[in-house]
Amino acid sequence: MENRFEELDRLLALVNSEIEEFELEHKTVHPYDIAEQLLEIREIDEEAYLVALKKIPHELFAEVLSEFPPHIHEELVEQLSSYKIADITSKMDTDDAATFIQNISEENEEVVQTILDNLDNEDKILIEQLIAYSDDEAGAYMQTELFSANINDNIGEAIKRLKHLKENNEVDNIWHAHLVDAHNSYIGSVGLEELIIFEHNLSFKDIPAEKLKHYYINHKSDIKDAVDMVTNYNLSSIPVVDDKNKLVGRITSDDIYDIIQESATEQIYNLAGVDDEAEQEEDLYEIGKSRAIWLGLNLITAIAASLVIGIFDSTIQSLVALAILMPIVASMGGNAGTQTLTVTVRQMALGEIEGEDAKDTIFKEVILSLANGLIFAIVIGIIAYFWFGLPLLGVVIAISMIINLLSAGFFGSLIPLGLQKAGIDPAIGSTVLLTTVTDVVGFFSFLGLARLILL
Repeated sequence: MENRFEELDRLLALVNSEIEEFELEHKTVHPYDIAEQLLEIREIDEEAYLVALKKIPHELFAEVLSEFPPHIHEELVEQLSSYKIADITSKMDTDDAATFIQNISEENEEVVQTILDNLDNEDKILIEQLIAYSDDEAGAYMQTELFSANINDNIGEAIKRLKHLKENNEVDNIWHAHLVDAHNSYIGSVGLEELIIFEHNLSFKDIPAEKLKHYYINHKSDIKDAVDMVTNYNLSSIPVVDDKNKLVGRITSDDIYDIIQESATEQIYNLAGVDDEAEQEEDLYEIGKSRAIWLGLNLITAIAASLVIGIFDSTIQSLVALAILMPIVASMGGNAGTQTLTVTVRQMALGEIEGEDAKDTIFKEVILSLANGLIFAIVIGIIAYFWFGLPLLGVVIAISMIINLLSAGFFGSLIPLGLQKAGIDPAIGSTVLLTTVTDVVGFFSFLGLARLILL
């Protein structure tokens, strides 16, 4: 207990010193670190956590708030006044503010309305536009704070303007000057490191065309396209244009990394039959209910496999060795299928499997599974022969191993591809379906062959 109090005192002192540094404009600590320290304080002492929150200046709180997980966003609505939350939100980047509002909007419509009403008209319009996008559209992840310049602008004057914007904290993490024409139509982007080599008395139109980058994305495009573009071309940010090619914002690399992490987490959870959104809840009932649904479905499929075993109950009674070897067949098939399933789902998520690639993927996985099936069929066949002294038992389990691993490779690639074609997330349900197939095929082939050959 004493150690917990010591840790609490240490964390509180650390947060207080960081707040003081911020007020003195010595921003040496990243908001993420402060957010993590506050969450640690929250775990130790809820009251001390609330006191610490109230000490944080709104400008700093705006940065820390964007580092908190969604369930903390919902919690803060009940802990702070609507007007304080509104003022903090007004100081956030537009993309972070939109994300925060979306996180709390479902159960706090009045608070959301208070926030919007307390924003200036321009910010209100921008944020309402951002939250109107669906979750899979690029516009939902863009921020409107960027540095743009007219193609005819003087480079030196533009740099002075950027300096002024930075001094007033109106822009942050600027890597490019996005160039537009007189109608705000996007032309291209030039890196700030490129600008320093040009004479400041020149205009942007004097910059050679090869120095301009022309990577951009439409605001209605799938966010996966933005992720692919940023990762494939090593971009630090990507401009966003509307349907008329007007520059409306940018998506920064930190948002792209968050999307990649969320996508990877979702896939891992779904492959394990776990709801990623439910796991972020603190309500044990909600977490338990989500897991119970998948376990219930798994129970049904397990019963299906048991029914197959039940068909051959007399066969198992006649030869006890079959009961001993059965788990080996099922386990090898399940593991082989999981390997294929994981690789296929991951390649699909990365966009590496499209159209005709599906046939090639299935063929490749079947060949790999067949090769492994032959190798391990020989191994387990020899083991079974020396273990039980029955040559034909080794033949039975060897043939069954080949059949089951072959089916594992085939269905391990076919199931996710089929689910995707049906418009269903391939990561959801694939594992349960595949386990059923490998168990049923493994038990049926092994026990069926044993009845035909041994009895």
